[in-house]
Amino acid sequence: MAPAIDMVGFDADDTLWRSEDYFDAAQDEFEQIVSRHVDLGDVRLRDRLYAVERGNIAVFGYGVKGMALSMVEAAVDITDGRIPARDLHRIVQIAKDMLRHPVELLPGVREAVEAVAAEHAVVLITKGDLFHQEAKVRDSGLADLFRRIEIVSEKDAGTYARLLDEFDIPADRFAMVGNSLRSDIVPVLELGGWGVHVPYHLTWAHEAEAADVSGHPRLRQVATAEGLPQALRELSGVAAVSDPSR
Repeated sequence: MAPAIDMVGFDADDTLWRSEDYFDAAQDEFEQIVSRHVDLGDVRLRDRLYAVERGNIAVFGYGVKGMALSMVEAAVDITDGRIPARDLHRIVQIAKDMLRHPVELLPGVREAVEAVAAEHAVVLITKGDLFHQEAKVRDSGLADLFRRIEIVSEKDAGTYARLLDEFDIPADRFAMVGNSLRSDIVPVLELGGWGVHVPYHLTWAHEAEAADVSGHPRLRQVATAEGLPQALRELSGVAAVSDPSR
């Protein structure tokens, strides 16, 4: 009997390869730079930076370049314009270093994607800066495993609905794999699809703002990529039972 889940989507950053580690390190250096010019007191620099980033998402979108512009803006605001040009230049250099960082696959990822691709059609759905994401997909060595690669500006229910329509796949025969409940799991569950959550040890504050879907019947959670094939088989079994046409 054919699997009841026909297609599986994979997130990229922090699901297939490391990403948030580099953003976290960049924020650490940002704090070190800015703290030289302000009396910290009760000022939480990461909170101030995130407030600027969040306000700029609609303008800059996601990714390293938007973060860099937000860091520059936040540094100027927090220091009341006292931050010297050399430190602003260093902030820009931090972003350039991130854009040039090699892609580091997470353990077991290639084997897991190959195993899933042997049973389902697989697609890659990621958001962020188009140029940078294209480069990471190319350098990952995984591009040949995916039927489609989609780089989108936002991952919400509307985006997934549009993509599923293009793929000609009903939501109840689609599963999404990712580390972010907000971007990878909740929107797909809302549409009637399935999800496998693979938590990462770091989560950007924006992605941590998600509905609580623990215990959802169409959701599984695994600790590492190694558990993905079995989790998807379990979900396919549940989907088959709930679909009399199968």
